[in-house]
Amino acid sequence: MHPGTIHTTHWFAFCRRKLRADVMAAFPTLGTDQVSVLVPGKEELNIVKLYAHRGDAVTVYVSGGNPILFEVEKNLYPTVYALWSYPDLLPAFTTWPPVLEKLVGGADLMLPGLVVPPAGLPQVQKGDLCAIALLGNRAPVAVGVAAMSTAEMLTSGLKGRGFSVLHTYQDHLWRSGDKSSPPSLAPLALDPPDLSEEKESVQADPALQGDLRRLTLEGEEENGEVQRMCGEKSLSEASEDPSVRGLNPDPTDSKTLQEQMDELVQRCFLHALKCQVRKADLPLLTSTFLGSHMLSCCPEGRQLDIKKSSYKKLSKFLQHMQQEQIIQVKELSKGVESIVAVDWKHPRKGSILEGGEVRTIIINYVKRNDLVDADNKNLVKLDPILCDCILEKNEQHTVMKLPWDSLLTRCLEKLQPVYQVTFPGQEPIVKKGRICPIDITLAQRASNKKVTVVRNLEAYGLDPCSVAAILQQRCQASATVTPAPGAKDSLQVQIQGNQVHHLSRLLLEEYQLPRKHIQGLEKAPKPGKKK
Repeated sequence: MHPGTIHTTHWFAFCRRKLRADVMAAFPTLGTDQVSVLVPGKEELNIVKLYAHRGDAVTVYVSGGNPILFEVEKNLYPTVYALWSYPDLLPAFTTWPPVLEKLVGGADLMLPGLVVPPAGLPQVQKGDLCAIALLGNRAPVAVGVAAMSTAEMLTSGLKGRGFSVLHTYQDHLWRSGDKSSPPSLAPLALDPPDLSEEKESVQADPALQGDLRRLTLEGEEENGEVQRMCGEKSLSEASEDPSVRGLNPDPTDSKTLQEQMDELVQRCFLHALKCQVRKADLPLLTSTFLGSHMLSCCPEGRQLDIKKSSYKKLSKFLQHMQQEQIIQVKELSKGVESIVAVDWKHPRKGSILEGGEVRTIIINYVKRNDLVDADNKNLVKLDPILCDCILEKNEQHTVMKLPWDSLLTRCLEKLQPVYQVTFPGQEPIVKKGRICPIDITLAQRASNKKVTVVRNLEAYGLDPCSVAAILQQRCQASATVTPAPGAKDSLQVQIQGNQVHHLSRLLLEEYQLPRKHIQGLEKAPKPGKKK
């Protein structure tokens, strides 16, 4: 916003009352006390008349030296200074940090520049006033008007102009204030305390179903066409910026890009049915199901594109889901298909989820159902589903809230643990329970000689007979393989003397097993001691 002529006058009490009434009418989510703070009764409140270069008359209300509101053609808008005090005043959309420079330079916000959160985009209509924030900080940096509804944004595949930007941090209106920087505000209900988790898998409980697999396909340029953020920066350029994460496929994933997209399509389909579609929504146009439900279930930073899957078309994918007897699709009018029935009891048990995925599912569930305590963001209110999942019977009527870390820990404890082992060139092996560490012990034989005993080698793909042969050659000591006591179909290796040093080098350096999965390495002989 660029200033022209400026004129200032003092306000009287009746003018303050009128402004407060206008603010409450424009922003009904603000309470009376909040409006009284925003438009104070005793502090000096000034009005500034601006005339932009295009000739538009802009009325700016200044309190405490900062512009808090501005009015154009009888429409009232908050400034970023006001939004920093009330960050939830407007529906907030998130973009990448490099986009801010373009917005300040006068660009509108293009839809490819949006970051889609796990719970989906805020629901707005065309012409609604919106706030724009940067990834990682809830403090708004711009105010704009939606160029289309949320449904239209999703149907378009997040392409085109999303918001007409009216005012930004660092523009002339901001410079008329104290020129302070945005405060650091953590995203609501998305960043509870980190828990130390081992990277092992868990088997999903039916009450916590929804997201079935972790997928690694990220957004990419399609057919060489560069998608633009703010009409300036492409996704490929943005992905090279250190502040932009998660836009490219995972190079460590052994699946092809098409296989990854197949899994992403299925994940978004099931998540949409589980969390968004209700029986009352049926029949539901398949195009609406994709645009308003499936796309909003796409994980943050990822791009759902059915054309890049093996299905190629939505209709073919839905036919497959119909063959699986999950849904029923009919052509209710010529050339227009709708989902007319959903088998809500269709079994979806047994899905493998990592601890981090469980954490994401729970966070999304809490946010979607507005369960974060309004007075203490570190507490979560327990609804009937969470109560049934994690509380003991004697807690059902006494525990109403839990801290984030306790909620997540309890949920993980209720799930059945499984582990996955992958050997080079082989399909991953998934087994229930927890993987037992390789166990190294020292035993005293009748002849008063020590022997080193190694158990649980098979769980890590190691042949006990081969390990025994290697150790016998390197240690120049006798080695035998015998059945492990108390373990069905398991063998143990016994080698004469304390050979923990040799075992340590073999397991850690040559086989490159993680140290945390080996117990007994501390039993190696101290320097100078006889074995």
